[in-house]
Amino acid sequence: MVAALKMLFVYLGFGSVAGIVGVPYSFLVGDIGRLYRVAMWIMRAGIVAGGIRVEVSGREHLPAGQSCIFMSNHVSNLDPPVLMPYLPGRSSVLLKKQLMSIPILGTAMRMAKFVPVERGRNVEAAKASIAAAADALHSGLNILVFPEGTRSKDGRLSVFKKGPFFLAEDTEALIVPIAISGTQNMMRKGSLAVHPGVAKIEFLAPIRPGEYSSREELTAAVWSAIGAALPVAMRPLDAV
Repeated sequence: MVAALKMLFVYLGFGSVAGIVGVPYSFLVGDIGRLYRVAMWIMRAGIVAGGIRVEVSGREHLPAGQSCIFMSNHVSNLDPPVLMPYLPGRSSVLLKKQLMSIPILGTAMRMAKFVPVERGRNVEAAKASIAAAADALHSGLNILVFPEGTRSKDGRLSVFKKGPFFLAEDTEALIVPIAISGTQNMMRKGSLAVHPGVAKIEFLAPIRPGEYSSREELTAAVWSAIGAALPVAMRPLDAV
């Protein structure tokens, strides 16, 4: 629990100051870029404070000069703060709509064009989320999405939701699959405790949506790429 308290101290301490000062400043100058860079620094500082070391591989697969969709497996609440500081440029994120209601933080996320997603089967809400994500891509941002939709219960890769692949088909944006591991042992689902350790991020070879004849084939290609890059204990049981 000590590691979690250290992270919380960093995030609340630096995050509050950054929000109180940075949000009004960004609004006045009409640019969220500086606040975004500060936020990435705070994320990384919190991870370091929690005793987490991050190992990154596959940087050669990161595309230069074009917006793309980063798709990662999801096993822990630590995944976003571990992963986001290592994404190039600025990235928008698909996240739960409820997070947008957090004071100050919600305002900053809206300014950064983060995309709220409403869970359930509301078709119109889903279409609105895809349209907002497409707008972020067209404005030059990347998109980070966890296509499983929620954290894996057992650490193994589970089935993907359809929404991110509608987005990929509509925009024809390059997909960069990501395999993240280690975080499932550092902060388990349903627990607030953080255990120091090594988190591994592997950027995989980009996938072009236009090279697949159907959305199902595209989904399977991304799912298979991530699954093959994960440790055996995190692969789907039917793929082991």
